[in-house]
Amino acid sequence: MTKLALITGASSGIGEATARKLAALGYDLILTARRANRLEQIAEQIRSEHNVEVQTLIFDVRDESACEEYLAQISTERPIDVLVNNAGVAWAVRLDVLETTEESFDRLININTKGTMIMMREVCAEMAKTGVGSIVNVASVAGYYGTGGAAYVASKAAIIGMTMSAAKEFGARNIRVNAVAPGLIKTPMTDALTDEQKDKIFGQIALKRFGEVSEIASTVSFLLSEEASYITGQTIEISGGLAM
Repeated sequence: MTKLALITGASSGIGEATARKLAALGYDLILTARRANRLEQIAEQIRSEHNVEVQTLIFDVRDESACEEYLAQISTERPIDVLVNNAGVAWAVRLDVLETTEESFDRLININTKGTMIMMREVCAEMAKTGVGSIVNVASVAGYYGTGGAAYVASKAAIIGMTMSAAKEFGARNIRVNAVAPGLIKTPMTDALTDEQKDKIFGQIALKRFGEVSEIASTVSFLLSEEASYITGQTIEISGGLAM
């Protein structure tokens, strides 16, 4: 039977790449984001390229009632087999402690951490009924090494901790929970860097290049699959050897 994957933050970057990867592997998809136009464009492209069902939902993962309502509706139709918690923001990645306001801290924690927790809670409750499921949370190397603004680091470190805790809690119910911790990934922002700036960054990376979103998606798809059936509670760093 075709598996159903729910991916948050699917309108760009890692979320979009993961949606395309899972569709190529034959998963039906439920894609969520806050940007309706871009999300529907991606959904239409995937539908035209792959013989899979693609549903889109527009909501904010911080909105607990909306998450509960949508997921309750989905669960009555068919079970969610896998969840990719990708929704997050990085706009304050370099916000220093002295620059961090209560508002900026709350926004980061609410989206990156609270949103991940809400989605895990609601989906795990449904997965526990079927006795099977796999979840991958998207953290960051910042959560390991403290690189970046303190609020951003805190939000991603919390995801690593929540992943281990949830894996222990739900392991006996055959629900696996893992995470990925991407390093520096190729984006329009990295494209804008000068050669000098890139060389400086590459000096810290063993592979001397930025990662691609497709490389993150490949690791996510592996962790979700039966090939990773004895892996849980782990956070896989995907950084090209950023810190060794």
